[in-house]
Amino acid sequence: MPKNNLDAILRTQRAAFNENPNSSWGERKNNLIKLGKAIADNEANFQQAISEDFGNRSFVETTIAEMAIIHGGIKHALKHTQKWMRARKAPTAMQFKPASNKIIPQPLGVVGIISPWNYPLQLAVMPLIGALGAGNRVMIKPSEYTPRLSNLLKSVLGEVFSDDEIHVAVGGVKIAQEFSGLPFDHLLFTGSTNVGRIVAGAASKNLTPVTLELGGKSPVIVDDSANMSLTIPRITNGKLLNAGQTCVAPDYLLMPEREINAFSKALIAKAEEFYPKFAGNPDYTSIIADSHYARLQGLLEDAQNKGATLRTAGDDDTQVMAGERRIPLTVVTNTTPDMKIMQEEIFGPLLPILASETLEDSMQYVQEHDRPLALYWFGEDKAKREHVLRNSISGGVSINETAWHVVQEDIPFGGVGPSGMGAYHGEHGFKTFSHMKGVFFQSKFSGGKMLYPPYTEKTQKVLKMMKKFM
Repeated sequence: MPKNNLDAILRTQRAAFNENPNSSWGERKNNLIKLGKAIADNEANFQQAISEDFGNRSFVETTIAEMAIIHGGIKHALKHTQKWMRARKAPTAMQFKPASNKIIPQPLGVVGIISPWNYPLQLAVMPLIGALGAGNRVMIKPSEYTPRLSNLLKSVLGEVFSDDEIHVAVGGVKIAQEFSGLPFDHLLFTGSTNVGRIVAGAASKNLTPVTLELGGKSPVIVDDSANMSLTIPRITNGKLLNAGQTCVAPDYLLMPEREINAFSKALIAKAEEFYPKFAGNPDYTSIIADSHYARLQGLLEDAQNKGATLRTAGDDDTQVMAGERRIPLTVVTNTTPDMKIMQEEIFGPLLPILASETLEDSMQYVQEHDRPLALYWFGEDKAKREHVLRNSISGGVSINETAWHVVQEDIPFGGVGPSGMGAYHGEHGFKTFSHMKGVFFQSKFSGGKMLYPPYTEKTQKVLKMMKKFM
């Protein structure tokens, strides 16, 4: 798609927005209902397309991690958006009364969404829900790594929305570069930190505000007070969902060295319980592409060359798994910070464990590295839990669980520092895609005329009196 076509679509959407710059709740409600029905009516097609793009992904996994989250988001938006749209009173300082203040939410205009390949439907549609609820027009650029899903999404949305309401731009890196350089009223990007820097740079040339949902190395701190019967399956499940290709997947574990051996064996046993075999298992997801598979194998080779011990779940034929791009859970112990697996976001089913003897040691390690998108703490000691919550900085946290904070519609989802900026989901998404316009209503009884020039001794007395109320 040539850039002039993208420009033309943006101009068309902006012209349509300018004709109706503050759509009614009825119009927004209708759009959300249409979106929900379109997704639901094509669920099987979306499951099939995503599985084919990956090589294999369980339809159940797509239902859990994509469809259910989308429908929950739409249901939440339908229940609350009308309230979020209302103008709300804001306090007025004493010295300005009887004037009053209000905050009026307004749509921004045209929103751009660049979505990734790992959850290609959910991470395109969830920000779309917020943007539509806020009354915007939307252009979406899905990933080139999932062409079947991208083309299906374009077809499905094109059947129920006009091009001046929602447009899906399919294509490769060149289209993505052109897309990120368009003068949107807001741009949301989900992807890697490195690409996020490029997107933010392109958007800055147009002074386009951005929300960046990035990634990083999300740590798991396992306290000695943790309930292991709960901890082991929850970490294993969080790591192996989508074969670890999740931005908030547990990236590495921190625990005392004396516990590592038994813990790693328990993780392997649980993985083998979840997936009695990995090769050919319809429940287990393939790595998205050959290049990603090779990168993960390179991380393991580097770690092993530097002295790490690898424990791999299952005893499947390695050649078969390589052909299917399947990697079973691989726990990496004797891990050191100089290994690439501790320096790069893993984004796969590899789980290094780093020895850390005390909570203070673990906290120091986390704080000395880039602020993560997620942090996980397992334990029953409330004092330690509160210490972690108060003294760590991360995009979000799940306590005694992994990843579930992401699907809570009443709390924001977003990163901090290198793991992102801005947030969405629920009302936080509505606000991200709205301009919260402040309005001051002056009263006819205003005393402001006492500050008109020329300035006299009386002016000084009025200022002195005003200061008492500031």
